[in-house]
Amino acid sequence: MRLLMIGRLNGELVTASKIAMSRGAAVTQADGVDQGLAALRAKGADLVMIDVGLSVRDLVTALEAERIRTPVVACGVSADARAAVAAIQAGAKEYIPLPPDPELIAAVLEAVAADGRSFVWRDPAMERVVKLAEQVARSEASVLITGESGTGKEVLARHVHARSNRAAKPFVSVNCAAIPEALLESELFGHEKGAFTGAVARRIGRFEEANGGTLLLDEISEMDVRLQSKLLRALQERVIDRVGGSAPVKVDIRVLATSNRNLVEEVRKGTFREDLFYRLNVVHLRLPALRERPADILELAAHFARKYAEANGLPARPLGRAAQALVRENPWRGNVRELENTIHRAVLLGTGTEIGPEAILTPEGEAITAGAAAGPAARAAATAEAATRGLVGRTVAQVECDLILDTLDHCLGNRTHAAKILGISIRTLRNKLNEYVGAGLDVAEPGSARAAAAYG
Repeated sequence: MRLLMIGRLNGELVTASKIAMSRGAAVTQADGVDQGLAALRAKGADLVMIDVGLSVRDLVTALEAERIRTPVVACGVSADARAAVAAIQAGAKEYIPLPPDPELIAAVLEAVAADGRSFVWRDPAMERVVKLAEQVARSEASVLITGESGTGKEVLARHVHARSNRAAKPFVSVNCAAIPEALLESELFGHEKGAFTGAVARRIGRFEEANGGTLLLDEISEMDVRLQSKLLRALQERVIDRVGGSAPVKVDIRVLATSNRNLVEEVRKGTFREDLFYRLNVVHLRLPALRERPADILELAAHFARKYAEANGLPARPLGRAAQALVRENPWRGNVRELENTIHRAVLLGTGTEIGPEAILTPEGEAITAGAAAGPAARAAATAEAATRGLVGRTVAQVECDLILDTLDHCLGNRTHAAKILGISIRTLRNKLNEYVGAGLDVAEPGSARAAAAYG
C-alpha cells in the first residue's frame, strides 16, 4: 500500500502518517497540490490523503484530466464541517477528521487495499492451492510459495495474510532481487546513525516495520548466501541486529517467502542454505503456470478488462468471441502478468462495443498467434525479451539517469556511497548530477526530505 500525503506536516498529519506506516503503508509526503501531482506521476500511489486547507477540487480535476484514478481522501480538524462537505462535493471519497482515529485510518487503508488486490481463480488446479493456503493461513507456520514469474505469488501471499490472525497488522513486502546487495541488509534489519557512510539517522528495517504482522521475502533465492545466515538467526530467535547496533531487537512476525527457482537445486549448488530452506519450507504452495489452469484464463481476462476500463475512464466492454478464443489458446509464457498487460493494451486499443482480436497485440503492436509452439529455445527467447521489454524505447542516457538517481535516493543523498555502489568515481558522479540539475531534474541532497521519502 502506497500512501501520498499532501499538506504541511503539522502534528495531526504526522500522527496520521505514523498510523498509516504502522499499518504497513509506505508514505510519501508533498507540501502542495503541484508537488503531489509530480509525486503521483513519478511513483504512483494507491491512496491520496490531502489537507482540506488545500484545494481538493484542483487536485481532483487534475487527476481526472490525466486519467489518474487514485482515490482521494480529505482530512482536517473535526470541527470544520463546512470544509468536510466542500471536500466531498469536490470529489474526495471520504473525510477523516483530525486528530486521527487509528481504526478509521486502518479501515480506509484496508478498503483501498481490498479494491486493488482482487484474487481471481476458477480452475481446479488453483482451487487446490487456495484451499491449502486457507487451511494454513491461521497458523504461525512459515510458507514457501514457488512458481514461474508472473503466476501471482505475491497475490497469494497477501491472501494468506488476509486470512491469518495477523490480518489487522502490517503486511510488508521486500523484493530481494530489486534491492542492491550492499543495501539489502540495512533494508531488512535497519541501521543506526553513523553505521556507514550516508547513515545520517537511525532507520528501522522491514522486520521492525512488520512487527506483529507478516513479512514477505519476495524472490528470496536472489539473496546473497552470506546474508542468509543472518536471516536464519532472525527467523529462529525472533531477534534482529540493526547494522551498527549494539543490542538485539525483538520482533514478532510471520514470514512468507517466494521464489521462481527450484530451491532444492539451489541448495545442491551451494547458493542457498539448506537450514534456511527447511526453516522456510514448513508449508509449500506451488502456483501452477497459467497454461496449467486454463479455466482461469478467461476469468482473469474479464477481470482485467473491467479493472483497466475503470482505471482509464473508459466504458466497460467484454471480450468478443474471437478475442476469447485467441486469449484462451495462447500459451502465456509470462503467465498472469503477461495476460494482464495484454488485456490492458486491448482495453486501450479496442473499438466498438466489444474487444475484438485486432486489439489483442504484443507490446510492439504485432498480432498474437494462438497456440504458438513453445520449445526451449523459444521460451528462452521470450524470457530474454520480457526482461528487456521495459527498456525498449528508452535511450541509454535515460536508463543511466534513472539508475544514478535511484541509487542516490537509496543512499540518502550521499555521493560517496552512491558512487561506490555504482562502480564509478565520485568525480564522474558529480559531473552527471550537475548535468541533471542543469536539466531541471530533482537531485537528492544528503539528508534531504526527498532522499528520506524515497528511502523510507
